[in-house]
Amino acid sequence: MKRIKFKIMALAAAFILTLAMSVPSLAFSGETIKTAVNKATEYMISAVKAPQVGSVGGEWAVIGLARGGYKAPEYYRNYYASVEKYVKTREGVLHERKYTEYSRVIIALTAIGKDPADVAGYNLLTPLGDYDKTIWQGLNGPIWALIALDAGGWPMPENPDAKTQATRDMYVDRILECQSPDGGFSLFNDSAAVSERTSDPDITGMALQALAKYQNRSDVKKSADNALAYLSNKQDENGGFSSWRATNSESVVQVIVALCELGVPLDDARFVKNGKTTLDNLLTYQTASGGFLHASDGDGKSNQMASEQGLYGLVAALRASEKQSALYHMSGSANLAEIESASYKQAKGAGLKGKNANIKSASITDPEAAFSDIASCSEASAIEALASRGIIAGMGDGAFLPDAAMTRAQFAVIIVNALGLAPKANNAFSDVSPGQWHAAYIGAANAYGIARGKTTTLFDPDGIVTRQEAAVMTANAARLCGMDVVMDAGAVRDALAPFSDYTTSSNWARTALAFCYSADILSQRELSIRPQDPIKRAETARMLFNLLDKANLL
Repeated sequence: MKRIKFKIMALAAAFILTLAMSVPSLAFSGETIKTAVNKATEYMISAVKAPQVGSVGGEWAVIGLARGGYKAPEYYRNYYASVEKYVKTREGVLHERKYTEYSRVIIALTAIGKDPADVAGYNLLTPLGDYDKTIWQGLNGPIWALIALDAGGWPMPENPDAKTQATRDMYVDRILECQSPDGGFSLFNDSAAVSERTSDPDITGMALQALAKYQNRSDVKKSADNALAYLSNKQDENGGFSSWRATNSESVVQVIVALCELGVPLDDARFVKNGKTTLDNLLTYQTASGGFLHASDGDGKSNQMASEQGLYGLVAALRASEKQSALYHMSGSANLAEIESASYKQAKGAGLKGKNANIKSASITDPEAAFSDIASCSEASAIEALASRGIIAGMGDGAFLPDAAMTRAQFAVIIVNALGLAPKANNAFSDVSPGQWHAAYIGAANAYGIARGKTTTLFDPDGIVTRQEAAVMTANAARLCGMDVVMDAGAVRDALAPFSDYTTSSNWARTALAFCYSADILSQRELSIRPQDPIKRAETARMLFNLLDKANLL
């Protein structure tokens, strides 16, 4: 009897011990992260007083400070001036072969609200349209090209000198084909036989950061799940990671950023070892000065590269804890309003020649607009860009509901906001009362010829908008913006023929659909139109973002 009792007690003790080991320490409260970020910020502004173009003492310091909310317009202006000078000196060529040089600068410029498409008259996005040159340096190339382009929702640049014009899907596919059998990635595993590829936590974390916005693709989701399983398996008993056989701070930073970009909580059970999370591990490398060690067995002095990565790793964690947009979701970046002064304003946002005089570009009013449920949404950058301008809003409790359908009333509100038109009820429909919240927007959309009624007297405000209806209203808006939406029957047929289901679209919608695909307002990489399907809120955001971009209203 005593043996049985002892056995039960032992089992209970073992269960309690196991449970305790599986629960994270949760040492990283919001205040803990803020304190660590503040210390790291103080270190950075003292260590990098005048950031220049460079992988150390340059872009990463600027990115960490800007995304961490450090308010210093003059600091960022000085950095931008140094970038302009550098670009002029090199006549727009940052490097003949290492195209990550362009990606790094693009990310930093996006973080401070500057336009990488016009730096001293040079478009720094253009090189990333060259597929062959971008992938030359290994997996880093496509990874950082995607992160740079997606950070600000920049359109894929056309490169007239490219042997192979790149697309986002090509870069995504390149990353996927380089994955090792164990689920991880390594810098040069694209050139090694599959059986010989040796995965590395650093590059695996970076690959996940690049793939985070493409989780709607089933192959990407599967790849990401396998990569997360690899990282979970490689995490050590202290919550950290090793790269090149050495435990270091930079490796854990890349994993932290990857988890935050994917929307995976840092205390996810897969990434808690002995009660220690990745963030717990990173904090062990922070020195009293606020900088970071490269390795815990070093000389105890802060390492600059490790400190810059440590700062933006902490910032990624802080933004996640405060439900802000992820580190690389930069549309409507925090410092845009402060950086832009009379001498720095770009000639963007003025619209096209021939636009309706009442159309105006929307200025950024809420640069930190973010939603809790779009971290893995491929349209996150477009959603945030519109939200930061007050064009689109969430659905309550900090959620956007990207996969929810859009009503006709909601679409009218968003498209009127997008064009900067003044809402004004016109009492044209018997089912839209003047006092309703959407009446003035429906009235404006109808008066400007953007949205017609279901009949001459009924608008059906609560009806669900289909994809073909959204295309028609968007094409009508494009006409107001000064875009040429006229297409002959042959051009319409040629534009829609690649889609297997184009014959299921209504005749009245085909010209609008053809225009939207031809103008890249709708993605041509899709295999089907699905004209009768309800349009999702995320899809609406992308369509309108693309429209505003093409119409020079951003």
